[in-house]
Amino acid sequence: MTSLNYDFKEKLKNLNVFEKIMIANVLLYLLGWLIQLILKLPRGYGLSWLELPRDFTDFIVKPWSLLTYGFTHYDFLHLLFNMLVLYFVSRSMVNMFPSKQSLNIYFMGILAGGFSYLLIYNVLPESMMATVGALVGASAGVNALLIFLCTYMPNQEARFFTIRIKLWHIGVAIVVFDIIGLFGVNQGGKVAHLGGSLLGYLYASNLLKGSDIGIGFGKLVDQVSNWFKPKSNLKTVHRTKKKPFAGHNKNEFNEFSHQKKIDIILDKISKSGYESLTKEEKEFLFKAGK
Repeated sequence: MTSLNYDFKEKLKNLNVFEKIMIANVLLYLLGWLIQLILKLPRGYGLSWLELPRDFTDFIVKPWSLLTYGFTHYDFLHLLFNMLVLYFVSRSMVNMFPSKQSLNIYFMGILAGGFSYLLIYNVLPESMMATVGALVGASAGVNALLIFLCTYMPNQEARFFTIRIKLWHIGVAIVVFDIIGLFGVNQGGKVAHLGGSLLGYLYASNLLKGSDIGIGFGKLVDQVSNWFKPKSNLKTVHRTKKKPFAGHNKNEFNEFSHQKKIDIILDKISKSGYESLTKEEKEFLFKAGK
């Protein structure tokens, strides 16, 4: 039993951030199902304190719902589809981009989807809008990651059975289907999808120009998380961190894919010559050449 517990804990430690998010979504779904079953509540009431309400006045008293709605699912197929897409998209994201940056895109997508939903249903006349319920689901965050990839590397091909499709084709199809969905029964969900998609497109477009629009959001998250960390009376001595890998520290460098690591070092060689490489860079390049 002890060995089994140890193996389980080790596997949990080795999960990437998105796999942990997927587990959180599944656990919350099961919690909502249990609450609904025990209290004999109608479907869609088990996690009502986490869903994002349509009316702004209701949102004011539960502001946390702007984030928690992205972890809330009532329908099993809705949960399954979102988690499957998140699994495959997140595998590409964590291999090519730092985990923190990928998380920024995901959570900013959820916030953008929630803001879009609130804006549409509290600004436009009611005569123009369909009657919708509260907003739930991770789709806005998933769309943000998916459209980010489609924008950042539009000509990259994905395999669908025996067919190869360029990512930009997939991105356009997703947006078109969501626009068509605005005239259907899930109008609120499609509004949130488009909000997340817009965030993913803007993030990638700016990143290609050399600007990371998620830096401010990342700093805010770090600041909030520091509030919950235990304080120490020991003084911290700050040392200048060495960046031995072409402008990246070791942790940042380790988060990149193997090919991207090689590309970073080769790019430095093309700019400054082989002799400009540090000892660590030369060792890595030597091992990669083997």
